[in-house]
Formats: sequence, structure tokens, C-alpha cells
Amino acid sequence: MAVKYELVKECSKTGARAGRLHTPHGVFDTPIFMPVGTQATVKSISPHELMDMGAGIILSNTYHLFLRPGDDLVKEAGGLHKFMNWDRGILTDSGGFQVFSLGALRKITEEGVTFRSHIDGSKQFLSPEVATKVQMNLGADIIMAFDECVPYPADHDYARKSTERTTRWAKRCKDTLTRQDQALFGIVQGGMHKDLRTMSVRDLVELDFPGYAVGGLSVGEPKDLMYEILEYTVCQLPKDKPRYLMGVGTPDCLVEGVMHGIDMFDCVFPTRVARNGTAMTWKGRLVAKNAEYARDFRPIDSDCGCYACQNFSRAYIRHLLKTDEIFGLRLMTIHNLYFLLDFMRKMRQAIIEEHFPEFRSEFLANYQR
Repeated sequence: MAVKYELVKECSKTGARAGRLHTPHGVFDTPIFMPVGTQATVKSISPHELMDMGAGIILSNTYHLFLRPGDDLVKEAGGLHKFMNWDRGILTDSGGFQVFSLGALRKITEEGVTFRSHIDGSKQFLSPEVATKVQMNLGADIIMAFDECVPYPADHDYARKSTERTTRWAKRCKDTLTRQDQALFGIVQGGMHKDLRTMSVRDLVELDFPGYAVGGLSVGEPKDLMYEILEYTVCQLPKDKPRYLMGVGTPDCLVEGVMHGIDMFDCVFPTRVARNGTAMTWKGRLVAKNAEYARDFRPIDSDCGCYACQNFSRAYIRHLLKTDEIFGLRLMTIHNLYFLLDFMRKMRQAIIEEHFPEFRSEFLANYQR
């Protein structure tokens, strides 16, 4: 088996759990946040900087790498690990979310999805078989089944047909995979309909994937509804397999996801807001470009051990951002990724030491959304 999950500790009062995921490119502790390297690079950050922060696994995007530079080229280079000089874990998504977000530029059939490239408008096609073969060429440790992300809102009939198709596609992905060093995860869909979530879990668990992702959340629904559907879904998933909540990366959502038993998370949020001059802190977001920080010589976060906070002030970083210096964006990105990785480490420690409920309550009491 390419990937094996080891349960280390489960919170006695919540569903939170600390674990360990064994992959062909190393073992990493969970719960974990995966920095997103859409184009085979985490924007503005080098691999050794990610390693210094303690990143055990990153995510790359099948859709984008399929279009450019092409999965055949990556295979020729020796796979993603060698291509981007990253010797730790890699997860690739299937490209499904990106394809379905194209809206009018794509057409869905049972066979797959025909779409127009956002780069040059060329006609392209992704199916469960194509998406799986592309990910085999990319060579990630964990790959994702090709799915249809149910939008919000979606009526029951549409969501049912879409979810049933996702299950059929998942089976086709599993039938296509031939590499023994890759783990294929199924993706639970069903929209905001609890009966469809139950159906999706049941059908995917019957296919016996080595891990399961919860998809179709954080797509525009209210957070309370997201948490309700998440709690309802996760409790039906196998306890001996890793659980991955796709596309979630704000601290409040991470702590709630961990409380419900999620092991893995990813999101472009920390790197995207960094490029807009926003830092993540234990008390909420800090917009470093604001005038109030022009003469503020404190670090972004006095409790943070990242390179930016250990060496530079808010005033200096604001100056870099206001003058469009690339170093400013790098410092903000370094801080945000370090913060989230450290945040996950502290949650794991709280679970192991049996005080996660207190950790969660204290954090949410001080965090300004």
C-alpha cells in the first residue's frame, strides 16, 4: 500500500485526532496543512524554505500542469518530485474543480468534460482515465479521483445525478491506476443534501480507497451549514483512513475541521492574501499596508518564529509592499505559511495532551474573523 494512516491519539471529547501518514516520500504528522503549489511551485517560496518551515506535503494542480508544461514533459523530467526538486510528499488534485469552475467554457458528459483552455482557448478533454493517467505521469504520492464538484446552491435532483456520476468516475479512476507507489483518494460529494452525502460515502467506501476527501464544501455556503454537513459526513468515514477537507485554509475553519476529525487541508488562501498585503495572526488578519503600521517597529506577530517576524518590522514590510518590492510579498508569504503550519502543530500537540477543547475555545475567543 502506497499510503498508510496511523492513528496516534483521538480527543476524548471531540472528533479531533492526531495521526501519522506514511507515504513513499516520507512520513508526516497530522492534522496537516498542505501549501498549494498550483504550477509545481508554491508562489515566491523555494523548496528549502518550505522544508525549513516543516512542510511535509504540498499540493499541485493537475489541470494547470496538464495544460502547461504538459504531463509528458514532467514525466520525462523524472516526475514532479525531481522536476521541482521536492523530496517530500506531493498530492495532486484531479483538475475537476478547475474544469467545473470554467462554467460556459465546458461541457459535461458521462464520458468526461470537454473544455476550452483558459490559456489559449484550445479545445481540451479530461475524463477519469485521462486525469488518472496525467497524475500517474506527474508521479505524486497521493492522487485524487476525477469528480464533479456540486455547486452551491444545487437542487436535490441535480446533486443526486452529479454525485452518482462522481462515484462511477471514481471507479473508472481506480480501474485505470496501475502504479503501486501512488494512493488514489475518493472524493465525497452530495452538495448540502445529507442523504446524498450518506449515499456518496457508502458507495465510495465500498470501492475501498486508501483515503477519502470531503469535496463540495467551502463553495459559497454559510459556514454554519458547512460545519453541519462536514460533521454529518466525517462521522461516516472509516476511522483507519486519512480524511482530507478540500479547499479550506482560514484558521477558524481549520480548527473546526480538526474538531470534526479532518486530517488534511489545503487552500490558496494564505499565499493569495499574502500577495495582497494581509498577514494571518492568532488574533485575526493584519493588513500590513495600512497607514497605522508606517511607524510600527514590532514584528507582524510577536509570538511567531518565522524568518519575517524574527528579522523585520511591520514598518519595513509595509514599506516594501507600498513600493511593490518582491521581497515584501515573499516575507508575507513566508509568515502566512509558517503561521498555518505552526498552528496545525499546536493543534496536534493539544490533541495529544488532551486539551484540544480548551485550545479551540481560547483561540476562537481571541480570533477576529
